[in-house]
Amino acid sequence: MNLHLPGYLAIAFGLTTVATFLAYIVILKKSTFLSDKTKRIVYLLMLLWLAVQGILAGLDIYSSNLQSFPPKLFVLGIWPGILLIIILMATTNGRRFMDSLPLKEITYLNMVRIAVELMLFALFLNKAIPRLMTFEGGNFDIFSGLSAPLIAYLVFSKKPFKRNLLLIWNIICLLLLINVVTKALLSAPLPVQKFAFDQPNVAILVFPFVWLPTFIVPLVLFGHIVSLRRLIGKHELPSA
Repeated sequence: MNLHLPGYLAIAFGLTTVATFLAYIVILKKSTFLSDKTKRIVYLLMLLWLAVQGILAGLDIYSSNLQSFPPKLFVLGIWPGILLIIILMATTNGRRFMDSLPLKEITYLNMVRIAVELMLFALFLNKAIPRLMTFEGGNFDIFSGLSAPLIAYLVFSKKPFKRNLLLIWNIICLLLLINVVTKALLSAPLPVQKFAFDQPNVAILVFPFVWLPTFIVPLVLFGHIVSLRRLIGKHELPSA
């Protein structure tokens, strides 16, 4: 599927994906649970996952036979990430790993959502996604990115540690994420499509924008789950 999009959009989104990857390297480096060798393996697996998703999209695996059920994007691109999160939450070592991740850096990670939302708007202008996926159409996920540095400063730089502020912020941002993800999936030209038949969400089916549902969104979702687990449960929290 060739959408004839401006080259700068692909480059900008590729750089956003690289920034997300590098941010997670910083997060993983601060984990006290994983050994250095295991961390390097995780980095390589993340790169491999990006490569596989890029190849699948580049070969039009996701954009061909769009009426197949379940959708290939769900099976090969989205469900593996969800399954991994479930496994981490369900296993003792998985939960220990989650509890070892730094909340401050996870909070800052959400700044990537600024770039994502700006590119979604550009994709809308180029008729690659519907209006309902932009801030003009009720997607206010850009709030998460814009507010992330302020929340990180207030929570982690000022005493005492403001658990409730970070908790409420994570809940709001998680709901915003669920909102746009739901709109994105239900407006894609797949058997589950319910919206935007005049201008469907085709961008997520092609390279490099396939990295949004298969890489960036799962990592942001995982960050919220890690944060909420730490903030709601009786877990040791950082002091401001």
